[in-house]
Amino acid sequence: MTTKLSKRYYLLLLLVIPSFFACKGRTNAGAAGPFADSTAAEALVRLIPNITAGAEAYFSPDGQSLIYNGKEADDSAYHVYTIRIDGAGRRKINAVGDDACSFFHPNGREIVWTSTRDRLDLPKGNWSDVENYPQGAELYLSDLNGDSIRRITDNEYYDAEVGFSPDGKYLLFARQIDGAIDLWLADPDGSNQRQLTHTPDLQEGGAQFLPDGETILFRAWKKSEQSNDSKDMHLYTIRADGSRLHQLTSQPGTHWAPYPAPDGIHAVYVKVLSPRNYDLFLLNLQTGDEQRLTYNAAFDGFPSFSPDGHYIVFTSFRNAGPKRAPRLYLLDVSSLGLGGVKH
Repeated sequence: MTTKLSKRYYLLLLLVIPSFFACKGRTNAGAAGPFADSTAAEALVRLIPNITAGAEAYFSPDGQSLIYNGKEADDSAYHVYTIRIDGAGRRKINAVGDDACSFFHPNGREIVWTSTRDRLDLPKGNWSDVENYPQGAELYLSDLNGDSIRRITDNEYYDAEVGFSPDGKYLLFARQIDGAIDLWLADPDGSNQRQLTHTPDLQEGGAQFLPDGETILFRAWKKSEQSNDSKDMHLYTIRADGSRLHQLTSQPGTHWAPYPAPDGIHAVYVKVLSPRNYDLFLLNLQTGDEQRLTYNAAFDGFPSFSPDGHYIVFTSFRNAGPKRAPRLYLLDVSSLGLGGVKH
């Protein structure tokens, strides 16, 4: 695929594994219930209309809107859009350069997003190639209309994979310097930027805060293994003060794109099944038990929860049609009782 789905999409090319693997803990894939098989699970999936091509979406604090990377008929590149979950009110936030990751501020009045809009003098790069990420991809704050834009990073590094802590205390993002990727924190206005992880080999990204506002969930691989055949990627947690780095998964394979549930106990993530099928799984962060949520042969990825835990929005190539464009779907997980903070 040449479609740009954001920096995380390089995994479709780099981290494909040839055989089935098991995650840490027990798998409930065959259990009775709404996700017992493909027929039951597919009945809970619905397409978000009015999007030509869209990927990597996140809910607004009120759960009624999404912010995502989209490409409409007049777009030469992917740009940041917002849309209501019923498909109405689509709005383009930025139209200059190439855009990637974006997120709502917890106050519901601002958004943060990634763009190359002010570094068009630098090589374009490739969001799908970790060896060639767009240097000069910067972070911006704006209002919900894309007005009052404030650039909050200014360098020739790759700054992306951005989000806020639930309480708005922290801005969290990934930065690549000289080919090494680490997690960084800043104050919510982008000031006081400081490096959180200092791991030359471990390449962190795709990070999100748990509901406690202090624990960060992320995925990482080893740079030393980047070009070999292991294709391993694991899930980790770390505290916002840099302490308690903990590896959650250990079995070989790709554990990717985690996003915590509102209960603070579970997380959705992507797992690769034979023969190169990306599906969504629910992981219990305390026990390691997991439950399969999607069974489609097409790519399912980039999942995130609604604030009440009733829905997961995700990107899929199911029913993509002849143009093979990614679309956004909602998965109803209300039966699993994942809402409310129980941590």
